[in-house]
Amino acid sequence: MTFIPCSDNRCMLSRILQLLTAVLLTGFISSSHAAKGVSFDDPWENVNRSVFGFNDWIDTHALKPVAKGYDTITPKPVQQLVSNFFSNLGEIRNAANSLLQLKAGDTLAAIGRFGINSTIGMLGLLDVASPLGIEKRYQDFGLTLARWDVPSGPFVVVPLLGPRTVRSGVGIIPDSLVSPKQVVEPESDRLFVHGLDIVNTRAALLSSEELIVGDRYSFIRDAYLQRRNYIITGELPDDDF
Repeated sequence: MTFIPCSDNRCMLSRILQLLTAVLLTGFISSSHAAKGVSFDDPWENVNRSVFGFNDWIDTHALKPVAKGYDTITPKPVQQLVSNFFSNLGEIRNAANSLLQLKAGDTLAAIGRFGINSTIGMLGLLDVASPLGIEKRYQDFGLTLARWDVPSGPFVVVPLLGPRTVRSGVGIIPDSLVSPKQVVEPESDRLFVHGLDIVNTRAALLSSEELIVGDRYSFIRDAYLQRRNYIITGELPDDDF
């Protein structure tokens, strides 16, 4: 591939597209390298339990009541439209991280889903891509780091954000930088969009709380780590909980 000197924006855009194409093509010949799974170690359990208790208090006294009210007044079909909208915005993150992992198929799928759902799907309110056979392929920067052989580090509970590994916690930062929600202006609208996403997600989890048995901290920790490890390695957990 030959590049010529650029003297205007159109030429620069062409060069960027050429580079993108080259990276995507290399994805087809990249090795089938296994990503590093998560560590199930919890050396900071005492601190994690304290932060977990703080998060749980905030959830019980603030977020959960708001989510219950939202769930009561908002019809389920409308909640699904909201979920679809934010899921569609997440395709930008999926595409960026798939590209960084040289996964050409996943990159093209995410771009295709975003384009189709943002147009035919009325700004992402409808998931038109899935019935067309273009399934969602979740990616984030924590998964990208795993693909790059970065160790997961131990389990950690982040204030307000909940369970993570050190690796996935670090991944929050670059993922937030590519989120379309960050460019919403004015700031009051941006805060509203973030709040709506959080409340809608919490409302969707209300029915799942009855599945928690025994010690809440241990249950949620193990559920998070096992699900995360499955996403990375495709390996099912050894036991059910």
